[in-house]
Amino acid sequence: MNGRRSQSPFTNRILIGAVTVLVLVLAVFLAYTASSQLPFVPTYDINADVPDAAGLIPTNEVLIGGTRIGYIGSITAAKDATGSPIAVLHLRLNTSIKALPADSTDLVRPVSPLGSKYLAITRGHSPQTLAAGSTIPLSHTTLPVEIDDFFDMFTPRTRSAIQTGFINFGDGLAGRGPALNQAISGLEPLVDNLLPVMTNLLNRQTRLPRLFPSLEQAAHEVVNVAGPEAQLFVVLDQTFTPLSQSTPALQATIRGGPPALANATRELPAQARFIDDTTNLIHKLRPAFVKLGQASAQLAPAEAAGIPALRRTPQLNDRLRTTIDAIGSFAANPQTMPGLSLLTSTAHLIEPTVAFIEPAQTRCNYLALLFRNLENALSESDQVGTMLGVNAIAPPQLPNSEAGPSSAPANGPPAPKGIESSQEDNYLHSDPYPFTDAPGQPGICEAGNERYVPGRQVIGTAPVTQKVTEHTKRVLP
Repeated sequence: MNGRRSQSPFTNRILIGAVTVLVLVLAVFLAYTASSQLPFVPTYDINADVPDAAGLIPTNEVLIGGTRIGYIGSITAAKDATGSPIAVLHLRLNTSIKALPADSTDLVRPVSPLGSKYLAITRGHSPQTLAAGSTIPLSHTTLPVEIDDFFDMFTPRTRSAIQTGFINFGDGLAGRGPALNQAISGLEPLVDNLLPVMTNLLNRQTRLPRLFPSLEQAAHEVVNVAGPEAQLFVVLDQTFTPLSQSTPALQATIRGGPPALANATRELPAQARFIDDTTNLIHKLRPAFVKLGQASAQLAPAEAAGIPALRRTPQLNDRLRTTIDAIGSFAANPQTMPGLSLLTSTAHLIEPTVAFIEPAQTRCNYLALLFRNLENALSESDQVGTMLGVNAIAPPQLPNSEAGPSSAPANGPPAPKGIESSQEDNYLHSDPYPFTDAPGQPGICEAGNERYVPGRQVIGTAPVTQKVTEHTKRVLP
């Protein structure tokens, strides 16, 4: 036996380094896989079909009753029986939960508002269970309403409408505090009697749960005729309100109804053709009746004034005999029709001109204003005659101003400070063709109402809102 001691393995640096590296690699591997599942641990693997992964990612937890029972191993895309895209969640669950009932359901839930999700499974009660590799069907999956989906319904138009609604409700309730208090106080009997009423409504014999689906179905059936039905009730109200004031006449009508019905049964077949002709006549006269109703406000005063005139018509007819004979001779003259034809052609030729000029008087009253202003201009007089007032305007001596020769319409610069003139006088403002409410023009009377636009040249319509000239007034007798 030699004198050297046997060397211990723990003094071998190479061996110690290799063991250290192996331990580090094993620690890194365990740290990488520990977030999902420890290796070499058996799992109960099933699948779950969901319409949308909804933010789920592999390694997200799977919980039952708030207890972690596994994790999502992977997510794949697929299609359902109709061809619509779905997501398939491959779940790796602990074997300790045993097999899940076949009617179990799943729900995607958020861990926090920051977006992290987990899959919550609710155990069913079916005696049949899901074998390993089975799939929870799409019909057993529920997706929650995401908070971003909730806020997406508040579009700019919706937000504007909500603001308008709150403003209107606020305006409607402003200053009505005592009235609201009185209304709330008046609700006390309703609240006292509400409990027995609600008890009766909640009784199963009332079948209240079927009421609203039935109302929805009824509303769906009549939605296409809602507008005509509403108009029908308005017209019925206009009809039955006067009828309610004539009860004796209605009773007499009902008593005479059976004899009248017997006579109608006997006589109406013979009157069918007359009724058809009358119906066609009334149908053709309907536009005239509408116009007659619109003109009734003007026709009533005319009729009141015409009755006395009608009584004096015979005397007028005797006096017009000579005039009528002259008109007859005029109509028999062979030159009359050619003259009327020329007059008709003239009327057609000047029709566009009249249509352009007519609103200048009937709507803008320019002709009356012209004569009135002319009268006012010459209203001052003395012993010699009338006088026309004239004021001199002294424009500034600036480029292209009206004080001297110019090469272009005045367009600044403004008058320097110190000159007795407005700083914006050296700009041309001309509107040679102002609006007079003629056909094709805006409905305004611009001529005589042009606004002075300071500091810029304006040729044509000024870019400001114009006033409306004095409208023509029509006074009925």
